[in-house]
Formats: sequence, C-alpha cells, structure tokens
Amino acid sequence: MDKRSGDGGGRPPGMADVARVAGVSPQTVSRTLAGHPNVLEETRAKVLAAVEQLGYRKNNAARVLSSGRSRTIGVVTLQTGFFSRAAVMYGIESAAREAGYSVSNATTASLDTSAIEDALSRLVEQGVEGVVLAVPLIHVSRRIEQLTRSMPTVAIDGSRTSATEVVAVDQAQAARLATRHLLELGHETVWHVAGPGQWLDAASRVQGWRDTLEEAGRAVPPELEGDWTPASGYRSGLILRQIPDVTAVFVASDEMAFGVIRALHEAGRRVPDDISVVGVDDIALAEYCSPSLTTVAQPFPEIGAMAVSHLMRHLADRDAVPEPTSVEPALIVRASTAPVRRG
Repeated sequence: MDKRSGDGGGRPPGMADVARVAGVSPQTVSRTLAGHPNVLEETRAKVLAAVEQLGYRKNNAARVLSSGRSRTIGVVTLQTGFFSRAAVMYGIESAAREAGYSVSNATTASLDTSAIEDALSRLVEQGVEGVVLAVPLIHVSRRIEQLTRSMPTVAIDGSRTSATEVVAVDQAQAARLATRHLLELGHETVWHVAGPGQWLDAASRVQGWRDTLEEAGRAVPPELEGDWTPASGYRSGLILRQIPDVTAVFVASDEMAFGVIRALHEAGRRVPDDISVVGVDDIALAEYCSPSLTTVAQPFPEIGAMAVSHLMRHLADRDAVPEPTSVEPALIVRASTAPVRRG
C-alpha cells in the first residue's frame, strides 16, 4: 500500500483513510486529533499509529470536521520588529479573543506576490475562517485574488483585492496635517523623508505632502527615501544637515525621525530652533525623546480591532459588499516644532 494513500492512487491520505486503518469512524479520528477527553487511550493509540503509518497531515480543517468551524482567523504579516506591526497584532489578538476566536499568524519575509501567496495558502490549509491581510499589496496576482475570494478577507495598510474589505488610516491626510502644521509655523517649504516606495502608506504620504505644498504655492524639494529604520533616518539627516535652507522636515515614521534628529544634533543643527521635525505614528518613545516629537498619531490597536470587527461581520454575512473604512489620523504637537526663525 502507498504510504501516502489508502488506495495506492498517490493522493494525500485523508481522514477516512486514517479511520479505515485504525478501524474507527472518521468522527473518532476528528475527536482524537482535537484532543477530546472522551477518547479511550487504546483508541487514541490506534488513531495516532494510523496517522504515523499513512503520513497523514492533520490540520484545522480536519480537526473541526464535526462542527465545520475552526474558530480561528488568520493574519498575514511582514517579518519585522517595527512597533506598528506589534501594536496592530495586539489589537487583532485582543479583539479576536473577545469574539471567541484564536489567531494564526503567517509571516512573510518579503512583499513579493509569491511570498504573500504562500502565506495565504498556509492559512487556507490550516482551515482558518477568515483572514486579516496586514501587508501592503502593490501588485495583486491572480492567485491572491483567488485566495482572498475563497474566504472573508479584511486588509489594512490600504491594500485591497476585488473581494477584500479595507480598514486603513488616511495616510494622505496624515501627510497633509504634518505639512500644514509646518507651513502655518512660517516655514517656506517642507522637506520629506519618505518610507520605502513599495509601501502604499509611504506613497500616500508622499502624495499628501506634495499636494499640500503645491496647493500652498510652495516649492517641492526632492524627497529622501528611508526604510522605516532609525538608521535610514540618520542617513537622511546627514544629507539634510548640509543644506542651509532646510528649516522643516516631515519624516514618514517616528523611528526614522529619531535618526534624523540624531544626525542634526551631531552637526549642531538644533531642533526645533534651527529645524522643526514632525514624525508619523506616535509610538510610546515619541513623547520621551529629546526634544519630544511632534507627530501624527495612528491608532494601531484600534485598527487591528476594527479589522477583526469587520471580519466578524463578513463571516456573519458572506454576501455583504466590502466597503473601505478610513480612520482619521490626529496631529500631536510637542517640542520638536516651532515657528521659523527669521534672519
């Protein structure tokens, strides 16, 4: 007999194959794999021996055969140590737990469509009931369309497919708030340290910054690009500190802003006396850096919780038409910005 199948046809073994080899019903196999306490040890041993013999790969879909519900939602995230990702996951896990669901996280090392396809496929194999897609989608493949159409999916970071509901912060508005604040302080123009171009959030902030300057009739300096890390902000700060006319900088994340401020301080360019700096995110450290950072706050835990709420609604009504939900950011003014010094 083919170890992978009970019929020698080469197909992966199923629960029925395990039940036949163990001499029990498929329901008993399901209860055994789910760890049900009312399964005799002798029966449990037979089932596990059959699983080993056949090479059966148990998954959530099999484990919940009798109920048809896994009570699990999946999350696709990028492998990163950024505060924003951790805060969003906290909101997702808290809201899922309150709704009686557990969370299965599939991480991806890159934003390539093939990597995202693999992460979504892993969650489908686990039998999750729905997915929160917490990665930016610049390009959507046919496979991603198929996978998100096969189960309820809510996306954050502004990503979407034809079958995906979106919960996202208005990133263009975040940029407008930061840029207008600096212009209202009397700065002639605002320089920008952007995030990586493959992120939708970064692209939206660049557009909001550019539009605000153009609407005000101000010159639009060339943007500098970072990768969300303090080190990339520091490298941008090394450039900005060499430009005498720079008096205001909008930085696309707080962590990059810390790097910019460090580079300016090392060159004797004082913040905010010489250069005002605004970040985005309002992470916990923003209030306690020196000077405390003016920033545009994003409610990351609330975004995660809102995504779960939308997913629960989608699970309850599969025919609901996905509608995007935009969350408004808020400007938090602290000590890193000040009116421009004349002369």
